[in-house]
Amino acid sequence: MTEKYMEIEDLLITIAKILNKLEIPYIITGGMAVSAWGRPRTTLDIDIVVALLPKNIHLLVKELLKVDKDVYVSEEAIREALKHKGEFNFIDPNSQLKVDFWIVKDTFNEQAIKRGKTREVDGYKIVFTSPEDLILSKLLWYQESGSTRQLEDIEGVLSVSRVDVSYVKKWAVKQGTREILEKLIEKVKENRKK
Repeated sequence: MTEKYMEIEDLLITIAKILNKLEIPYIITGGMAVSAWGRPRTTLDIDIVVALLPKNIHLLVKELLKVDKDVYVSEEAIREALKHKGEFNFIDPNSQLKVDFWIVKDTFNEQAIKRGKTREVDGYKIVFTSPEDLILSKLLWYQESGSTRQLEDIEGVLSVSRVDVSYVKKWAVKQGTREILEKLIEKVKENRKK
């Protein structure tokens, strides 16, 4: 593992400890979750979906500012993100790592947090999005961006993890991504035959 990867794991654990301490429900998603459920890949940021309440904002900022004297976090940006169900950032300029916090915005996010799966990272238990919900998120991101990286990530998860395909198909119908999902499932099946 590279030194940068070790730094990102340390930051992941630090952030998870803060969220656990403040009892803020969360799931790790994005590249870190892909590495947990699929094929490991390099990422320089951490994506976290949080169920944040207004009463926790000040305490969260206070804890995040303790991570390092040079970090960036904005209480105003967090309030705006909560208001618009958007995103806010935490940046550590020393390691050049960034954490993107995504506010729960819909039933799918709420369900994903409830379905989160605990994985150990360097002996600390961290809640990751389930492989199924990761696939569904990646399908939406692909639909929005056209980024083939999303499809590669989905293939990796389908190839490596046990996935409840019926659950994924049900939600893929709801979000209009079933056709893309079916093609990926077929591709993974074909690759297994080779």
